[in-house]
Amino acid sequence: MTINQQILLDNRPTAEARADNFRLASVEVPPLRDGEVLVRHHYLSLDPYMRGRMNDSKSYAAAQPLGEVMGGGTVGEVVESRAPRYQVGDTVAGMGGWQEYSVVDTSQPGVLRKVDTTQVPLSYYLGAVGMPGVTAWYGLVRICEPQAGQTMVVSAATGAVGSAFAALSKARKCSTVGIAGGPDKCRYATEELGFDACIDYKQHADAGALSRALRAACPDGIDGYFENVGGMVLDAVLPRMKTFGRIAVCGMISGYDGASIPLANPQLILISRLKIQGFIVGEHMQDWPAALKELSGLVAQGSLRPRESVALGLAAAPEAFLGLLRGRNFGKQLVKLI
Repeated sequence: MTINQQILLDNRPTAEARADNFRLASVEVPPLRDGEVLVRHHYLSLDPYMRGRMNDSKSYAAAQPLGEVMGGGTVGEVVESRAPRYQVGDTVAGMGGWQEYSVVDTSQPGVLRKVDTTQVPLSYYLGAVGMPGVTAWYGLVRICEPQAGQTMVVSAATGAVGSAFAALSKARKCSTVGIAGGPDKCRYATEELGFDACIDYKQHADAGALSRALRAACPDGIDGYFENVGGMVLDAVLPRMKTFGRIAVCGMISGYDGASIPLANPQLILISRLKIQGFIVGEHMQDWPAALKELSGLVAQGSLRPRESVALGLAAAPEAFLGLLRGRNFGKQLVKLI
């Protein structure tokens, strides 16, 4: 029997998430039934939304059950198949979770898809050409509604979503400005990701100072803003928004440990007649084919070259995840299992 290592959610955090919220376990892989495949994961994805699922409270996603494998995206290879549509050796993407292997019932629609690695590296299907990339596409195209010559801004600019946002925005001939933490990240944003400017929020003590830096980088104002952070960053952006500007709210990582995130000047929403829309990319599956096609093309032509932070081995997943929540990652955070 094949032994499968797994990371389980052992207990729920009371404030900040900690490594001891998780537990490493080993189980035997059960025999396959008709219609099932066994996938050996090569990479698993770590994403900020997972922190919200660790809480047993109202959220846009169901709480992660205690004692079960942490959910999350995976890519890997079919190593055994009792499903006619999948052959041993097929490279696939799915939601296998924090474990080395997963048994997948292929009769369930959307649980597994074959991926082509001839032009797109396998790991990119967890980032640039996966859920984060589609998230950037939907927030930009459907909510921020970019037009050539307009100014688009994104926070967490060098992460998986931000890097895809830059390539998609520049392809639409928009001035594109990022907000990131640290000079190395800002340098990477402008020199490699194609941002026209990037502001280091860590160099600014408060929202007023950060807002003044945004004014210098966006002298004509901001037409569209993609929000990943909240808190001081959102307070700094709101005064710089143009009348009838659009804000796509994807994440609020500054409040993922349970702290409230007050808004300093909500009257600006009315004064500037802003459209602010939160979204969950999994609720817009009709847009995934178009988004993935464009993202794959940008990777193939070299316009989208995302950086990856890679932790080695399943046991490294909890600490890598905590580092992601604290901004220690540089680019898409992955765990390499093979």
